[in-house]
Parts: sequence; structure tokens; C-alpha cells
Amino acid sequence: MIVCIAEKPSVARDIAEVLGARNKRDGYIEGNGYQVTWTFGHLCTLKEPHEYTPAWKSWSLGSLPMIPPRFGIKLIEIPNYEKQFKVIEHLMQHADEIINCGDAGQEGELIQRWVMQKAGATCPVKRLWISSLTEEAIREGFASLKDQSEFQPLYEAGLSRAIGDWLLGMNATRLYTQKYGQGKQVLSIGRVQTPTLALIVNRQLEIENFQPEPYWELKTVYRDTTFSATKGKFTTKEEGVEFLETVKASDFTVTETSEKKGVEHAPRLFDLTSLQVECNKKFGYSADETLKLIQSLYEKKVTTYPRVDTTFLSDDIYPKCPAILKGLKDYTVLTAPLEDKKLAKSKKVFDSSKVTDHHAIIPTGVYSQSLSDMERRVFDLIARRFIAVFYPECKVSTTTVFGEVEKIEFKVTGKQILEQGWRVVFAKEQNEDKDEDEERVLPTFVKGESGPHVPDLNEKWTQPPKFYTEATLLRAMETAGKLVENDELRDALKENGIGRPSTRAAIIETLFKRNYIRKERKNLVATPTGIDLIQVIHEELLKSAELTGLWEKKLREIERKTYNAHLFLEELKQMVTEIVNSVLSDNSNRRITIVSQEKQTEEKAVEKKKSTRTRKPATPKPKEATPTEGAVCPLCGKGVIIKGKSAFGCSEWKNGCGYRVIF
Repeated sequence: MIVCIAEKPSVARDIAEVLGARNKRDGYIEGNGYQVTWTFGHLCTLKEPHEYTPAWKSWSLGSLPMIPPRFGIKLIEIPNYEKQFKVIEHLMQHADEIINCGDAGQEGELIQRWVMQKAGATCPVKRLWISSLTEEAIREGFASLKDQSEFQPLYEAGLSRAIGDWLLGMNATRLYTQKYGQGKQVLSIGRVQTPTLALIVNRQLEIENFQPEPYWELKTVYRDTTFSATKGKFTTKEEGVEFLETVKASDFTVTETSEKKGVEHAPRLFDLTSLQVECNKKFGYSADETLKLIQSLYEKKVTTYPRVDTTFLSDDIYPKCPAILKGLKDYTVLTAPLEDKKLAKSKKVFDSSKVTDHHAIIPTGVYSQSLSDMERRVFDLIARRFIAVFYPECKVSTTTVFGEVEKIEFKVTGKQILEQGWRVVFAKEQNEDKDEDEERVLPTFVKGESGPHVPDLNEKWTQPPKFYTEATLLRAMETAGKLVENDELRDALKENGIGRPSTRAAIIETLFKRNYIRKERKNLVATPTGIDLIQVIHEELLKSAELTGLWEKKLREIERKTYNAHLFLEELKQMVTEIVNSVLSDNSNRRITIVSQEKQTEEKAVEKKKSTRTRKPATPKPKEATPTEGAVCPLCGKGVIIKGKSAFGCSEWKNGCGYRVIF
């Protein structure tokens, strides 16, 4: 008998139907020589500390670091999990062959391998590797089953990740809770969650410590068109006024005009992160909501595998695209122009070298009417992106005009869309989101023409960076904190991103649950506890997105067999030992502010009632006089007091000084 094990009952039912197994039993479906069973996601997990050594049950600094000589797994103690595992165990111990039908990714591989190990399976194992749950994809997958040994590096990477998270999470959480938590709250530390929190906290401190500075811009209006001085910003008003007076006396003369024709390519197909970013921007969906919605669309067979980090399709998908387009029945107005034509095959879309386990998220061509409004919105984004890549390029013309007044140069740029191309696919949303400056069409200017103009000197102020939203935080996690707009450069940095596409949503949710961050409108704001935790951590290995990104890179290299899993774990053990020793030797008596969720809600309600501008300090301190700018910091003694947008702080804040007095 061949036993197939899927990750969910719904997936098991789809597989059983294709295999012709239709006899429902308790915990599995049987027929045609197959027994199809399932897990509920993780059935097994790594053992708790006390299950290795009883002395590790109580939390004490003296027991750290906890490094088991050999890691073991255990069954998660939930009654229906235990019941289902007994079914799986019985089936596997009598099986002639097992087919691992888990999700085709690192986590799916780990989930099923652990179950097979726990069940004591000894028979040969094959692997089903598919990118969608359509009947066609399942049949193709069973026709080309792979040997489990091909996925050993994927399993080793998943196991290394799990052990690494255990080592760092268990040790650092106990370490910081006991050392700095005042016994009031567990201070959760994680390999990915802590550097993610650090991104939010550091951005927030930049905003709080930001000191706005004025600058002036010289502009002039000629023929109802606003030109800007090419000199750029003036740092003093006097200099700006001097230029203004100079240009007031003379006419404006057009010195040069140029027109450059070009093309704009269709937006890339979605990977999970870009889909989460787009849904957050357009609909305000959280990363976790989007992940659940796209997972549901995958299980309803209307979209392909969601937990992907590539925006490309492999070349073998190209022949299937006409059928997929034909299946998009609600989009016939857009797909009709593509019928009976050879579809465009761009290297920006089809490139097998950019695809590893799975391709970009696209529709399957299966039609479903049973979608919720939220699911339909997400599907619409995916469908339109897919259709758009087969449309012609958008042709544009960029016009640049230079002018001069008394040898002071001015410039204006405008863009005109000559042929819409793929833009017709997004016509409705482009009308809603239209950027007037970007789409501005200039009147016709002739070199040498001259006339009166209206100059003006505008005073502006430098602006602080913006708070992270879920969309911008996801991008920052993807690029280890580097601000990158260019798609090609972002692809290069993905290798060093923190977390994986499939886990980033859960990391953000964990920060909310731990009361380290809260949401204000779309902005992610760190709580006093979150700020204090990052400021009390001096170990860069724990909070640096860049360093964590390097660990992620090694995990990816383990997948590709270019790095050794054993070496990775030895490095992690050494890192944990160093962190423990560093924190234990800290005699600074630092403490972390603990503010409960209830307390925060209560304080926010009080603040709303008050019309005064007084705010409670983030860290309780005795009442003190208003700090003096430029004075030596009373906390660290190294920096000087600086005045930010909403608080006094220390110039050494980037180096960990937590001095803050909110005004």
C-alpha cells in the first residue's frame, strides 16, 4: 500500500480525488492502492529545555547557555493532533512506500520529515513537488515523483533554522527576562523578530531626534509652467533673496528643449512580499491577512503556490499561458486582444535561471465564483499583473525644457504617454492614483523664445523620515534595512534579507502580541517596552538586520549545498555563548519599562480626553528641569543633549544611550 501524507485535510481530499481514493476512513482516505492522510501543519516540534535536562525547567541565569548535546523532537500535546498522529503512525509502519505531499517548500519539508521520523517510517519515500493544486498539476506531479534524497539539503536548511531559532530564542529570552525584565514580563528575543523591532525603533528614534532645518527654493512661472532653479536648495534666505532680486529684473528665455522617447515595462509579477506590500498600500490589509487570503486562493485552486520569493516564471510555463488567460472569464475584455496571437515572451518575465523551487504567483486558469470580497480583490491584483505582461510596452515621451534669466538656469520636465500599451489593464486604478507632476504634459516651447515670468522664493523645512508601515517594513526586511527602489538591486539584496517571505507576516504579528509595537493608523509605532528592549541590547548580533541577513544567506546556501549545516550550528552555539557571557558581565543596572496592553489603552484614552500637550515620559524618572541643549548627557556622560521633534535626547542615541525626556 502507498501512503500519501498531505499538510491539510483539504489538500488530502484533492489528492485522493485525483488518485481515485474515495473510501473515507477515520483520519485518512483509501482506494486504488493508496491511503491518503494528513497533518494539521506542525504535528511535531523541538523538545522543551526541561525535556533535555530537568535543571533547565526553572529560569535562572546560572543555567545559561542551554545547549543540548543532541536535539530531539516531540509530538505537540493537543488531543486531536495525538489522535491523528496515531493514524499516521499505523499507516506508515505498514506502508510499502510513502509519498511526501507536504507544501513544496522548506517548512513543508520539515513538517513531514519530523512526522515520518516520529512515526518510525522505514520504507522508501518519494516527494510530490507541485506549484498549484489543480487536477492537472497534481496528475503531472504524480507522473514525475522525485526521490526524497533530492530534498535533503532543503530539510537540513529547515532543521538548521528551527534549531537556530531554538538556541537563540530560548537562551536570549531567558537571559534578558531575568537580567532586565524586573520579573514583570517575559522579554521575547528572536533571531528575526529582534532585528525587525530594531528597524522600527531606530526609525522612531531618528524621527524623535530629528531637528528640522529651513531651506529655500527658487521657482518661476513662465507661460503657466513652473520652472525650478537648477542650483537646487539655498541654505540661507539671504542667498535666495539675492538670486530672486537678480531674476526679477529680466525676462525668461528658453535656452534648450529636448524630447526623448522611451518605453515603460509592465509591472513585475508578484512574489509574496510584493503582494503583501501592494495589498497593504491599496487595501490596508496586514501582511498576515494577505498571507491567509493568498493561501485560501491557492487551496481554492485559483492561484499558484504563494510562499515564493521570485517574480519570474520558468520557461516551461510559457506554453500553458494561453489556457490560463482563457480561464480568466471575468477578464475577457482584457484577454480578448491576446487571443489567436503569439504571446510576448520577455526575459523580464520568463527566466528559468531566476526560479528555484517555485515561480511567481499567477492565476491557474481555474474559475471560481466562491470568493469573498477580500479574496476577489487580491485575485484581481494577481490576474491583472499576469495579463499585463503579455501586452505591448507603454510608449512615453519625456520633454525637458531649460530656461535662463541673467545666467541663472531653470528647468522643467514633463511626460506624455504616446501609447498606453499595458496601462489599459490598470486604467481604472491609474485614474484614481494619477500623479499630476509625473503625468504633466508641457506646452510647446521654442528655443530662444522670451517673455515675462513670475519668480518666487519658497521657504521649506527638511522633513524627518517616515514611520514604517507594514508595506515599507516588509521591504526593509527583504533588503536587510536598506532603502531600495530599483527592482534589479532589490533582487540582489533579497539573498541577505531577514526572515523568509512565508515567515515575515508572523514575525510582525509576534511584535504586536509581545506588546513591542502598536499601530497608529497605518504607522507602526514602538512601545516604551520595545524601545527600551532595543536600547538595552548592546549585542549587535541580536539586533542588526545586516548581520541577521548574513545568517539568512547561510541558510539559503545550505539549501544549495554550498554551506555546511553543522558549521552553521556550531557558529550559532558560539554566538549564543558570547551573548550570554556579555550580558552576564553587564553591571550597569539597566532596566526595561514594562507597559501592559491594558495600561497603554488606558493611557491613550486619557490622552484623548486631555487637551493639553503634556506627555508622559517613556521611561519613568523623577521630575526634572527642562534639559539644556548642548549640556553633557547625565546618563552616559559621553554625548550632549539635543532637541528633537518631540523629545530631548542624547547625541549618542545611535550608540545605545537611552536618555529621553519628552516635552
